[in-house]
Amino acid sequence: MADYLLSLITFFPLLGMLILLFIPRDNEGLLKSFALAVTLVTFFISLPLAFDEVFATSGGMQYREFHEWISVGSFFKMNYSLGVDGISLWLLLLTTFISPITILSTWKAVDKNVKGFMALMLLLETAMLGAFVSLDLFLFYFFWELMLIPMYFLIGIWGGKNRIYAAVKFFIYTAVGSLLMLVAIIFVYYYAVKSGAPIDGFGVQAFYNLAIPSSAQHWLFLAFAVSFAIKVPMFPVHTWLPDAHTEAPTAGSVILAAIMLKMGTYGYVRFAMPLFPEALHTFIPYLALLSVVGIIYGSLVAMMQEDVKKLVAYSSVAHLGFVMLGIFALNMQGMAGGMIQMVNHGISTGALFLIVGFIYERRHTRLISEFGGLAHKMPIFATIFLIVTLSSIGVPGTNGFVGEFLSLVGAFESDLRWYAVVATTGVIFAAVYMLWMYQRVMFGKITNPKNENLKDLSAREIILMVPLLVFIFWIGVYPNTFLRKMNPAIELLLHQVKSKQVAVVEPVQPVIAQNIVLK
Repeated sequence: MADYLLSLITFFPLLGMLILLFIPRDNEGLLKSFALAVTLVTFFISLPLAFDEVFATSGGMQYREFHEWISVGSFFKMNYSLGVDGISLWLLLLTTFISPITILSTWKAVDKNVKGFMALMLLLETAMLGAFVSLDLFLFYFFWELMLIPMYFLIGIWGGKNRIYAAVKFFIYTAVGSLLMLVAIIFVYYYAVKSGAPIDGFGVQAFYNLAIPSSAQHWLFLAFAVSFAIKVPMFPVHTWLPDAHTEAPTAGSVILAAIMLKMGTYGYVRFAMPLFPEALHTFIPYLALLSVVGIIYGSLVAMMQEDVKKLVAYSSVAHLGFVMLGIFALNMQGMAGGMIQMVNHGISTGALFLIVGFIYERRHTRLISEFGGLAHKMPIFATIFLIVTLSSIGVPGTNGFVGEFLSLVGAFESDLRWYAVVATTGVIFAAVYMLWMYQRVMFGKITNPKNENLKDLSAREIILMVPLLVFIFWIGVYPNTFLRKMNPAIELLLHQVKSKQVAVVEPVQPVIAQNIVLK
């Protein structure tokens, strides 16, 4: 069964979606229960990956699957190639972990066309899982594009009053970036074939060994970088995110924040950086600058928000800036910090969007001014909200501290020292906007009579929050559980990137090449 484990994990939600289509539309309870069962089974199927110690000793791809897929003569060939390493391991498991939580959160929130909603959620899970395990660039692009379809409809049908505008904006931004990446993928394949390189289809690991000319590398890197920057999103191509988050249903916001945004950060690590190392060396200062600008800008704009959901949306721009800064440090501390922070952001920000959903279900408003004193009526909610808030800020003992600290240390120990110094102010800003928001919503007197009769969290709501709280403290107290299975893959990636940088740079600038080796 291990020979086909990744395929089973990836396509089990799709199989569930096909079966779901035969369930009567008016049986909403069965539809939700079945979708929840499918996502839970998918999670349990993926658990053996978490306990496999091979990831702690080997940085290579595990659980490989390879089958010929599309072949047109000897020139054009695409393969069904899957694999997972320490870099994609926890992102895959984060996807299977978050999916049942989001389905459980819809029990009262979704009452319109439940069948269509659940079918799209299951299709979206398959697309996200497929993107994380694809080792063929064309297969990755297939899953990357597939993600857009269900999310577009989730926002456009079940979103707020401006849902059509938000859905179209989301689709246009991401589709434009995707087309740039597609052109770059085709060019890389064409160059590989014409140069006589030993490749088999669009296999990304074979492409790592290509000696692409410097001028071409820069343009190709830009095409990939823009596509992934939109998905992250990085400043200044982030403007689709607040609209999409604000208008999306709660489950859609959770999936978007916890998983889909990581497609951009993962894309840099898996594709853009190792494929074009010379261009990476050239663009790192500019990308690091945009990351720091995103941290400061996202934090300052979050402070000005009166809508809780928009505040959380802009906080994502800031938090993912730390991820990108750590990745661009190109050392073990920074890369490990960036990778673990991807998981941390998925847990903490996903939990924040669930919390916003709890409030919205009770009051049908997200304006901070409409609340105040909720801690008096909702003590359990106040406690959970406080823990997640501290996690988002990055207080020691929570998961947020580990990722941001390692990212900043890695940047400080690299050539990005002053970027790290400026980025540290983002930690202070996060404390300001998150604690100020919490204070206005939870403390003080109850001035609005509509808040007098609010009920505390139900058993279902507590159950779906507990797993998130467990991982907030687990990663915060003992992150080595997760880091030690990332480290070998990160070391291998750094070796691939830096060795190719040296090979390209050394003939022209031996002093710089020597410094790269030493670092």
